[in-house]
Parts: sequence; C-alpha cells; structure tokens
Amino acid sequence: MHVLTETIIGMGVFGVFIGMLLESAYIPIPSEIILPYAGYLVYLGHASFLTAGLAGLGGSLLGAFISYEIAFYGGRPLVERYGRYIFIRRHELDKADLWFQRHGDAAVFIGRLLPGVRTFISLPAGVASMPIGRFLIFSLLGAIPWTVLFMAVGYELGRNWKHVSGQSHLFAAIAVLLLIVWLAILVYRRRRSQNTPRP
Repeated sequence: MHVLTETIIGMGVFGVFIGMLLESAYIPIPSEIILPYAGYLVYLGHASFLTAGLAGLGGSLLGAFISYEIAFYGGRPLVERYGRYIFIRRHELDKADLWFQRHGDAAVFIGRLLPGVRTFISLPAGVASMPIGRFLIFSLLGAIPWTVLFMAVGYELGRNWKHVSGQSHLFAAIAVLLLIVWLAILVYRRRRSQNTPRP
C-alpha cells in the first residue's frame, strides 16, 4: 500500500484525484497523506488551492458514488467476499455499520470527518438504500472541511509536508478535534439564536 501511495502522489493534481477516489471506494489510501501533498503542490505553485481542492473533492465524491453503487447492488456480502484483496477488514465494516445505525443519514456527513469510518461509510448507506442525492450532498458537505483542513496543513508546512505523512494519525486526531469544536460552536450558536426572544 505504501508503494501505491507513493506512486499516486507522484502524479500531481491528477494523483490527488485518483488517491481520493480510491480512498472513498473502499481502498484505504490515507487522505492524511494525499491532501497535505495537494497543499504542498499549491505551496510550490504547481496548482491553485481551488484546482487541487476540486481534484480532492471530485475524487472523493466519485469514489463515494462508486462505493454506494457497489453496496446498493451487491450488498455487504460482495464487499466482504472481495474486500480482503484490497485490505478491507471486517471490523472496519462493522464500525461503519454501527455508526450508520446510530446516526442515520447524518452518519454520512459525520462519518466523512472520522478516520477509520470515512472510507467505509458508503457501505451501510448503499445497503440501506439511502436516496442517492441526499447521500452525495452529505458526502460532499463532510468532505469539504476534511479536504480544506489537510490541504492547509500541507501548505503551511511547505517543504516539510512529508513530515505530515509520517504523523498522519496525529494530524487525523487534531483534525477530528478541530472539527468537533467547530461543530459544537455551530450547534451552540444555532440553539442560542433559537432561544433568543424576538423583539
């Protein structure tokens, strides 16, 4: 898998697209490496932030669509049968299933923000026949903050972006923490505005 990752990041912006597509299509290519690399390309002037970001989001959304269709038509048995060939582990599928059962449609949005869940959240959504339009919207909304955050990390670290790849789990934890804080602030503000009496 390391060789595949290195090959992908050697392809520039197109590699960002391919890497994110594979990550969202049940193949655990770490976006914690691909997206900082996209930010590094921006730092070098080889791509604009918009171009690299759209490549990441486009790949992520297309991969999610493919994953959804596989799950919709083939179900979990198909993924379990052939998933071992691309390093899919049963407990990862169980985790995504449990997350979807607990949170319903919102699990797609939240799941896209969580390492270990984001790659496989399309499976229970497809099996449950979640409406495809809603699935893609929630997937996109969840992918945007993840993409922007890790690209920004890669850009800020510049030439040291490889250090990010070596600390991918640490940065994933930081990303999740920041996103949780961000979501908590949004919920707090919304409730506060609802509780504020109108003049």
